[in-house]
Amino acid sequence: MSPRTTDRGSRVRRPRGTRLLTGALAVALLGALAACGSSDDSGTASSDTGTKSSGAFPAKVATKFGTVTVDSRPKRVVALGWGDAETALALGVQPVGQSDWLAFGGDGVGPWAEGKYDKSPQKIGTLEPEYEKIAALKPDLILDTKSSGDETRYNTLSKIAPTIGVPKGGDQYKISWKKQTSMVAQALGLADDGEKLISDTEQKFKDAAAEHPEFKGKTITVGSRTASAWGAYVRGTGRIDFVERLGFENNPKIEAKAGDAFSVPVSEENLQLLDADLTVMAPIGITAKTISSDPLYKAVPSVKKGHSVVFDDSNLSSAFATDSILSVDYALKNVVPLFADAMK
Repeated sequence: MSPRTTDRGSRVRRPRGTRLLTGALAVALLGALAACGSSDDSGTASSDTGTKSSGAFPAKVATKFGTVTVDSRPKRVVALGWGDAETALALGVQPVGQSDWLAFGGDGVGPWAEGKYDKSPQKIGTLEPEYEKIAALKPDLILDTKSSGDETRYNTLSKIAPTIGVPKGGDQYKISWKKQTSMVAQALGLADDGEKLISDTEQKFKDAAAEHPEFKGKTITVGSRTASAWGAYVRGTGRIDFVERLGFENNPKIEAKAGDAFSVPVSEENLQLLDADLTVMAPIGITAKTISSDPLYKAVPSVKKGHSVVFDDSNLSSAFATDSILSVDYALKNVVPLFADAMK
């Protein structure tokens, strides 16, 4: 099979290699979380924007740190977790502060959430949020559902305002868009709206899987490369949840090495571990060509057959990485066709 390179919508035949998507992944993705950060201020956390509420207060949300009670409808929400701001926006609530994990700039959200803020939020750091800045925003609710799960971080935030931390088993960013949406919706008193969003999105996954029966039961490796290391993601992370909903099975050899982290390192000597029916890679701080032209990567059987996708588009790769209720819809529309093309 002859892989293709996509360049701003066009496709050019290449001898052998990988599919490259346009753009540049200059931001640190989840696979490089050890170096991410961001956030924002403004607007009101307007849960009074006409969004129908099903939740009577006090609202109770179960987390790793116990059940958190939100006594009344939040008016000033600070969203710190990966994708928490987008989830709130999908429910019609505009955070007054948020973290911009993928350095989108502007309002700190991806293009799939553009225009949802009336007033730009205050930016807050990611791995090390500025607690004084958060306190100055006088929040009545803090969202931190997709984060490290660090207890010191949680305890510090909860002294400022009721904080919805990670769910049990959700340490190290291991929470799906579905669970995130449910927790955020409960905290905002918008449980019915959250369930509707989840139901609609699940149907879109089912439709995509039905349209691509060739995905069912096929193995997939979803990995990344930085300037110094290779890695692959494991179950419990957004990327793997995404592909498994489409019918893929995460590479068993990678899964066998899974630990508490969201990814496992892959040495150059063992790069053959990336082999699967489909291999998908994201460059982090490097160009896509650094991956696709690497002799060791080109020697991986799936890559030699052309069954490989290398992300090189800031929007597509970020949508795939963000894994929020809004970004997964964007990814379904734009990433799934690339997978289908690579499987031919």
